[in-house]
Parts: sequence; C-alpha cells; structure tokens
Amino acid sequence: MPKILVTGGLGYIGSHTVVELINAGYEPVIVDDLSNSNPKILDQITKITGVRPVFHQLDLCDEAGVNNLATAEGDIEGIIHFAASKAVGESVQKPLKYYRNNFYSLINLLNAYYGKPISFVFSSSCTVYGQPDHLPVDEAAPVKPAESPYGNTKQIAEEILRDMIASGANYKVISLRYFNPVGAHETALIGELPIGVPQNLIPFVTQTAIGKREKITVFGDDYNTPDGSCIRDYIHVVDLAKAHVAALKLMGKDFKGYDVFNLGTGKGNSVLEIIKAFENTTGVKLNYTIGPRREGDIEQVWGNVNKSKEKLHWQTELGIETMMASAWAWEKYLSQNPL
Repeated sequence: MPKILVTGGLGYIGSHTVVELINAGYEPVIVDDLSNSNPKILDQITKITGVRPVFHQLDLCDEAGVNNLATAEGDIEGIIHFAASKAVGESVQKPLKYYRNNFYSLINLLNAYYGKPISFVFSSSCTVYGQPDHLPVDEAAPVKPAESPYGNTKQIAEEILRDMIASGANYKVISLRYFNPVGAHETALIGELPIGVPQNLIPFVTQTAIGKREKITVFGDDYNTPDGSCIRDYIHVVDLAKAHVAALKLMGKDFKGYDVFNLGTGKGNSVLEIIKAFENTTGVKLNYTIGPRREGDIEQVWGNVNKSKEKLHWQTELGIETMMASAWAWEKYLSQNPL
C-alpha cells in the first residue's frame, strides 16, 4: 500500500481524509502537534475503518524533529499538508503566530523530503482570491492582496511551492483551494471539533442549537448580497476529503510540476440561508442576532469547479441538507460522548 504522510491528520479535514485514504487502499501516517486537535480522534478513525494509523506527535516548526521524522518515515510516496493555523479572525489579531506556524512547518517539511519523488498535496484556500472581480471564481483569476494574514500565508505558501517546482525540485505538487468545509462523517464519529469558542459558522450553529452557546452573531447584514449577509461556497467535508485521494491518483499518472484546483460545490449560500437550512433540516430553531462586520471577511465568493471535474474526475455529491444533518448528528454524539 502506498504510504502517505498526513500532517494535521487528527484535525477536522485531516481526520476525514485519513478515513478516505484508508478506504482507497493507502496507508496514512499521521503527524499532529495536538494544538488544535484531540488525540482521541485516532480512536474514532480506528472505529470507522478498523485500521489504526501510525501517529507521530510533532510540531512541524521543530526542524530537527521533522528531519528525524523523515528518517523514520522515509519510504513515503506522498504528503498531504494540512497542519497550519487557520482562523481568519484570529490571524488578524495574531499575525506573527500565523506567519511562524504556517511557513516554518511547510519549509521544514519540504527540506526534510527534498530530493525524493514525492507527490505533495497542499491545503490551500479560496481566501487566496480575496474579493474576486467575477463570480464564480476560477483558478485563472488574479490573486489579489489578501484580506487577512491567514489568507496571505496561503498565497505565499503557494508561491513557495511554485518556486520550488520551477527550481527543478523532484516533487509533484497540487494546491487544493478549499471553499468552506462543513458537516461530519456519516457515522457521527468524527467531525469539526473546535477548541474553545468556534471560529467557524457551523460549529457555532450546532453548539447554539444544543445549548452550549447562547446565540449566534451574524457578522453584518449590510453587504451587497440578496439578504445582506456574506455568501460562501459550503462543501461537505467528506466530499472534500475524497478530492485529496483524487489528487494523489492524478499525480500517480503522467503528471509533472504544479497545478491548482478549486474544491467547492460551484454555488454560494448566505449565512442567513445556512441558518434557515439548519432549522429546516433539523427542526431546531436558532437564536441569532445581527452584529457588525468582522474584520478580514470578504463579501461573497463561490467557485467555478469545472477544472476539478475535468482533471481530477471529482465533484461534490452531498448537499446542504446532508451537511446540516451530519453536523447536527456529530454535535449530539459529542453531547453524549465527550472527547
């Protein structure tokens, strides 16, 4: 079985991707520093798949530690790099944390495996587009100045990878530009697990629905959108995880160099539409209020995903109702089985 190193593999997207890798016949090796994840997720992955992946607890900003990892796991064929700080709002308040964590980890990893024929999948983001001139935005759209330090780290990381390939490095690299992942695994054994106050909409929705939070604040209702709230392209996390397997398969064929792909549904939903969709799907009414705009947020973005359909042979299969229902099932599971 091809061995794939998954950094941040106990996180939200990482854990779902580990499950899909196992389902597809790969052998994932997980690296995670547990700063924004829970070690019990390894048990949950084992329950779902019947396989317990190898796990290394490591901060990828530790250069010596990463070099030791490369010695211990030198026979890998691919790397999926999730490990990064990821909250837009926090990045505005703590930019140096984001530049340190997101660049040191990437560079240490690339250096440690430099010279080996590695397929490298980078966890990028639609934030690289800023506020696009045209919607849906495609991969050829200009990359505008980032609206947040988080977005800037994704832009610069893509440039680092592009420059590395241009220098003749023996890597194959695909950057996957995610839109907004939501939902949970159909077993309700893994899902989004924020530490402290959630930074993303859906866990705040589910935590409010179950009584952990008093209310949801919608950040702005005066945007130039049909209902005044921000619009995003929400994608089920399982669909997203499967795209990483598709990227590895593409690089296993006649692929050279560097490429980028949008991962989304190709349509947008507003924050208020998501709240209504949750209420309609679950029958639970939500307490929400309108607050001021949040620094770093863009007005609206959703993706053109034709390139992913054509080249990755991938497209989303799970709709907004499944996203809401699975997220709610996960929240209810956690209330009965706290990790």
